[in-house]
Amino acid sequence: MARPVWRVRTRQTFDELRRSGRRVRTGPVTVTFAVGGPTEPPKVAYAVGRRVGRAVQRNRLRRRLRAVVADLAPTMRPGAYLIGAAPQAAALSFEELKAAVSRALQAVTEQ
Repeated sequence: MARPVWRVRTRQTFDELRRSGRRVRTGPVTVTFAVGGPTEPPKVAYAVGRRVGRAVQRNRLRRRLRAVVADLAPTMRPGAYLIGAAPQAAALSFEELKAAVSRALQAVTEQ
């Protein structure tokens, strides 16, 4: 059974990410991580700016990032994640995007 991944919903969580989050950039992907309680599932938010392209391109990239996170969910530690994507991320294949996110997630949780 797949591990659930929740959305970041509260302003408090975003403030925690900004205040004490650890940040790692791997290629066009940036991941910010704030440690959470051991019993809560990972919570993820996505930041895809207008520089990526029009709404269709941004939404497509966001959907691809959600699919990558769903694949990597069993390896994610409890806490809050903010996954950002630069415009170059839209040109990556799914496997390249998955590899970049995986490297960033591993690096940010090892800090």
